[in-house]
Amino acid sequence: MATSPEVNGAQLFKYKIVLLGETAVGKSSIVQRYVRDQFLENQESTIGAAFMSQTIKIDSDIVKFDIWDTAGQERYHSLTPMYYRGAKAAVVIYDITNRVSFARAKNWITELKQNSGNPDLVIALAGNKCDLSMNREVPKELAEEYAKETGILFMEVSAKTKENIDLIFETIARRLPRIRAPVVPVNITPIEAPKPTSEKKCCK
Repeated sequence: MATSPEVNGAQLFKYKIVLLGETAVGKSSIVQRYVRDQFLENQESTIGAAFMSQTIKIDSDIVKFDIWDTAGQERYHSLTPMYYRGAKAAVVIYDITNRVSFARAKNWITELKQNSGNPDLVIALAGNKCDLSMNREVPKELAEEYAKETGILFMEVSAKTKENIDLIFETIARRLPRIRAPVVPVNITPIEAPKPTSEKKCCK
């Protein structure tokens, strides 16, 4: 986390956040919806990683997310640790209509807990495509129980309808520590004004 003094009276906090998950679960669609409020039906798969940023206001502070959207294809797996190192938060995404993607999401979470190097990493599990609940393969209760057991945040979201997209990032922001820059006291020694001196008049 980095802080800068103030922006229009509010302190700025910057965090790196990484998105992980299998290919086609909707990672890029979630970022596009969150940052640009756009949804593309035929979103191209990310190659390597993509970067975007978003700034929001939390209470009286400004929070800036530097968001890394990683590729889900197996051939890019070896590159992923390079992107989650130094991250303060991670969103692990699965597709509620694909049970295999949920199993893979649990593997990502295990890997993060073991290898991120940050014991205070804020992890959120996001079940995307909740607008397709009629095709659901992953019961919501199953994901809720897993999140409770592992002590992570969980929400079902929809990049298509925007359901809970803003909320999951806001909740992450509220869970991240905001350590304020210390105020250094300045000792000021008052300087006394010189006392007026009485002038002697000469007698003529």
